[in-house]
Amino acid sequence: MKIKDVKTYVVGNPPPHHGGGYWVFLKLTTDDNIEGFGEAYGVPFHPKLVARLVEDVVERYVIGANPFQIEKLWRIIYSSGYTQHPDLSLMGVLSGIEMACWDIVGKALNQPVYNLLGGQVHEKLRSYTYLYPAPAAAEPDGASDALEVANIFGDPERAPRRALQYLEQGFTALKFDPIMPMGAFDPRQLTLEVLDNAELVVKNMREAVGSKCDLLIGTHGQMTTAAAIRFARRLEPYEPLWFEEPVPPENLNEMARVAHSTRIPVATGERLTTKYEFAPLLEKQAAAILQPALGRVGGILEAKKIAGMAEAYYAQIAPHLYCGPLEAAANIQIATCSPNFLIQESIETFGGFYGEVLKEPIQWQDGFIIPPTRPGLGFELNEEVAERHAYEGGVFPELVDTPITGL
Repeated sequence: MKIKDVKTYVVGNPPPHHGGGYWVFLKLTTDDNIEGFGEAYGVPFHPKLVARLVEDVVERYVIGANPFQIEKLWRIIYSSGYTQHPDLSLMGVLSGIEMACWDIVGKALNQPVYNLLGGQVHEKLRSYTYLYPAPAAAEPDGASDALEVANIFGDPERAPRRALQYLEQGFTALKFDPIMPMGAFDPRQLTLEVLDNAELVVKNMREAVGSKCDLLIGTHGQMTTAAAIRFARRLEPYEPLWFEEPVPPENLNEMARVAHSTRIPVATGERLTTKYEFAPLLEKQAAAILQPALGRVGGILEAKKIAGMAEAYYAQIAPHLYCGPLEAAANIQIATCSPNFLIQESIETFGGFYGEVLKEPIQWQDGFIIPPTRPGLGFELNEEVAERHAYEGGVFPELVDTPITGL
């Protein structure tokens, strides 16, 4: 069996853009016409250029290769250009290619990927969602999805009200960033006004949901180490499940200082790639919960290796998801077969366009994702829908472009 062709799809995600403004998918086809799908995440260029990067790498290294030889292909691509370095751009491209190869392998063997990586450990996967603004009809003041996400994250009244709506849907864990926005000049020290408001949001959230729901503090590296430690001490009485990326991921020693200064578990990893960046994180005890994004980290097998390393440190994994549904499919495969899986990020209940762009939507039920039994990734791109929603815009504005407030 040889890979003979590649096709890419840059899909515009309609408003309210949950999971991102666009997604970059790819399809590999073998000489016996087995198709495998993958997704590249977080490559910091125009998405159409990212699609061309995928095509370039496949044309040079993947066409004519055996999709079963995933380890060999991975090393060849990773070492291309005499780099051998966890480069974010190349790793996003490589991740999408790697998961497409696994999709082919699973289909060829008529097995879900998780059965090829040790077998099913979890019958269902606990999930959480970001605290997205409610549709206008659900907001008494007429607020809608058009409002910035930061407005609800930092609103001591709207945030708990929205949390109760998610509890009614069946969620038992919610993530929010009470010190938004983030910016290009982070990390920063936080003012007392910002700290007071963030603490009030968390306090009101805990009072609203009681012990029925875990609170996940999903910060984005906005704080200096000192600010993160101050903030963590305010948060401890409300028992968050984790404190995510309290400082930027570039300095693991400072991440470790935060982790050693609070009893709240530190979670991180969405901006890290490969086992080479996760290993020192574990060695320094800088995080108790690892959040690899499978469309960036190096793919499915690399995530499995990272999960295995984490087991030796009694650390857990919670795959990150702010991306399209094919990365979600890969996350579900690795979560299903990993003993130290904790919880999976979801895009609400995977409804709307998130489900439409797949031939079969992801199954979510009473707070849990139900792993598919279909072969490969278990989900396939609806190519007709993808082509109908081809992305035609400029680079979608990231939250990092939002002006910083509260300085």
